[in-house]
Amino acid sequence: MAGHSKFKNIQFRKDRQDSLRSKLFSKLSRDITLAAKQGLPDPAANSRLRLAIANAKAESMPKDNIDRAIKKAQGGDADTYEEIRYEGFGPGGVGLIVEVLTDNRNRAAANVRTLFGKNGGNMGDAGSVAFMFERVGEIVYPPGAGAEEAVLEAAIEAGAQDAESDAEGHVIRAAFEDVGAVIDALESSLGPAKSTAIVWRPRSGVPVGEAEAATLAKLIGALEDDDDVQSVWTNADIDDEVMARLAG
Repeated sequence: MAGHSKFKNIQFRKDRQDSLRSKLFSKLSRDITLAAKQGLPDPAANSRLRLAIANAKAESMPKDNIDRAIKKAQGGDADTYEEIRYEGFGPGGVGLIVEVLTDNRNRAAANVRTLFGKNGGNMGDAGSVAFMFERVGEIVYPPGAGAEEAVLEAAIEAGAQDAESDAEGHVIRAAFEDVGAVIDALESSLGPAKSTAIVWRPRSGVPVGEAEAATLAKLIGALEDDDDVQSVWTNADIDDEVMARLAG
């Protein structure tokens, strides 16, 4: 079981303002629809769908929206959706992974490339960045789930890779291929998770100064505003004080 990670996988998020919520729900709905289409429409028998629903619930997405997204898969609405991963570089040479869910590959590629170019980055070839990350399951529990030692023990018994605890809660990570089984095992010992997700975790971080961090935040914000983009990941290692100033 690895110890506390020195580097944090920073995924920039905008404030959840009312004007952004419908766009967020649209992205979450597409993810649910595709997950239900690729497997069974029952989350108990489809670990990916279970993850997608958990992510939607974490964002307070109404149950009716979730049910409609699942029904769309049964109606064939997901047939035109395609998952694509783009890779590129931002200010200071940091790596970025952009996950897209789109019904138009050409439009998505053109938009992502343009957004990189207009915001201080450049899009790379497939594989140019992914090797800097590992894809893992991330299971989050609130502080009340248990003491740090108890959660760590439960994570070990569940087959997780590592666990971190702080005042905000507990983060447990599992190998991508084991995430479904780990979630089920943890639910038996700790109860339902606050959220679950498949994330791109940096193998190491790239230090970024304040000026570069500001440009990087602008780039990631522009990417996340695109309707086809589901998530953006970076291996930027930004000082907490710099992050606080940018957030302010």
